[in-house]
Amino acid sequence: MADQEPGKWLKLEITVAAELADAVGNFLEETGAQGVFSESLLPPGANEFPEPAGVEVISAFFPDDVRSEKRVFAVRKYLKSLEEIFPESALPALSAEVITDPDWGEQWKKYFKPIRVCKNIVVKPTWERYTPDSRDIIVEIDPGMAFGTGQHASTRMCMEAIEDIILKDRSIQDWKVLDVGCGTGILGITAAKMGARDVICVDNDPKATQIAGENSGINAVNDCLRIFNQDAVHISEPRNLIIANLTSKLLLKLHSHLNKLLLPEGYMIISGIIEPDMPDIETHFIVAPLIKLNVLTEKEWVCYVLKKAPAGVKS
Repeated sequence: MADQEPGKWLKLEITVAAELADAVGNFLEETGAQGVFSESLLPPGANEFPEPAGVEVISAFFPDDVRSEKRVFAVRKYLKSLEEIFPESALPALSAEVITDPDWGEQWKKYFKPIRVCKNIVVKPTWERYTPDSRDIIVEIDPGMAFGTGQHASTRMCMEAIEDIILKDRSIQDWKVLDVGCGTGILGITAAKMGARDVICVDNDPKATQIAGENSGINAVNDCLRIFNQDAVHISEPRNLIIANLTSKLLLKLHSHLNKLLLPEGYMIISGIIEPDMPDIETHFIVAPLIKLNVLTEKEWVCYVLKKAPAGVKS
């Protein structure tokens, strides 16, 4: 961050239709935002002439450096594409300003609260208190600058799918898991907490793998997780559960490699997909020997649960 003036940050504020807020937040993360949070435009009763319902404001903080202009251009271009894909939604609006030393590193934490993701799994930030029920599996996360808190629809759907697969398929005693683009490590940690003893987490962002390692320690699953700072294409160990919460573009790029890694009768969970990308994803992924077991949806986000057909007699 040598080219950033100390204490200076580029703040983008985007007003967007609520149904598109997750997609915009995800894009901002991918574009390099080091803090993203959103909230409803106005609380109930805050104004006698409130904005239309279903609108959210997203704040994102980037280092103010030589890439700032390019980042603003990329966000404007992305918002324009959303206008074309979702013409019925409220038009997004963008404002940008350079600010000095905001306390965003602490501010965003108020939006990350304990959340029950599915029947047994609760995700909680390390700084929040939570009293679990007897059957709760607690995944504690300190996300730092990495993606993955359980607040995002694509992450929640992956966790729901992990829980469902591991609880229901008792034929697999030895789960060999791969978490591709692990971010905070939340999905690999979830698999370990569900009983998987061999979990590989991989991410090409060194900050993400550092944070995943820290979260692995917080959750006492260091003996189950191996974390690698590299591209998934360098992983060669066969797996019977692969989780890839990425973008559709990255999933399509990796689909052949992930298919080769997946053992017969193994499962693949792919997420981070928005509805317009479903045809491309299905064309490439739902092809023998992979079959579609389930499709989870939340707002515009889609998660596929796939299974590989058996190969001969099960050993």
